[in-house]
Amino acid sequence: MAEVDPAREWARHWQYAELPDLDLLRARYVRHTFPRHSHEGYVLATITGGVEQVGLPGGSVRAGPGTVVMINPEVPHTARAGVPEGWAYATLYPSTRVIDDVAADLTRPRGTVGFTETGVGDPYAARLITDVHRAAEEGNALAADSVLRVLVARLLDRHGSVLPARVPHSAGARDAARARAALEERMRRPPTLEALAAELGTSPFALLRAFRKQYGMPPHTWLTDARVRRARRMLDGGTAPAEAAVAVGFTDQPHLNRHFTRIVGVPPGAYRRERARTYKTGTGLSP
Repeated sequence: MAEVDPAREWARHWQYAELPDLDLLRARYVRHTFPRHSHEGYVLATITGGVEQVGLPGGSVRAGPGTVVMINPEVPHTARAGVPEGWAYATLYPSTRVIDDVAADLTRPRGTVGFTETGVGDPYAARLITDVHRAAEEGNALAADSVLRVLVARLLDRHGSVLPARVPHSAGARDAARARAALEERMRRPPTLEALAAELGTSPFALLRAFRKQYGMPPHTWLTDARVRRARRMLDGGTAPAEAAVAVGFTDQPHLNRHFTRIVGVPPGAYRRERARTYKTGTGLSP
């Protein structure tokens, strides 16, 4: 496993080749804190030891053993230890395609589905999450896929709903969307907040307020998260960390290392090695 702190912390973030729409993370963190960030897909996690404190737009959730944490795509959140000894957990990151496929089998109404609760006490679902990890680590594709679908179906049945569409009706929301597109396009050399606001015909403070309201974080925080996402995709494709760092706009590889580790939970080098091992062996385990 990739060592974050050899003394007390460890983490492994990987992908099982037979389930390409799913990322897996098992970890124990003590001092590590996840800054505000979001995911393109879903987060399904269970705490196996200690307590995790999850910060969300509507408040915070303290999750202990037996708790299942569910976070929808693009929901900004933070995470840190809720007790001095930290927390250990098993996490699944299914893509929207995985969730949509199960929702279609359940004849859910058309639309983007999601979860209406963040933290629920569900020991059976918690065990299913660890069972997916176990099956993937053993190279049992049939079991991993089957258990994953049982898990998602259970959670959708108990806590699922069609999410409201986020349409930028107001002028501020439209400005925020345009600002996000501009930052995405000019990631390597982004404009200042003042210059960006001038381009959009608004004031810096108004843009800052609108962006935070629309995306749950200020533009500079969102940009760091977006850079890490793009770097992940580049690492998935075999790009070296140093090259990815420059391509996404970080000053150098140490800057990528710091932000990537904080947001993803493992350093980019360890992340890339796990990806390479996954597709070399087909299981993500060492040969």
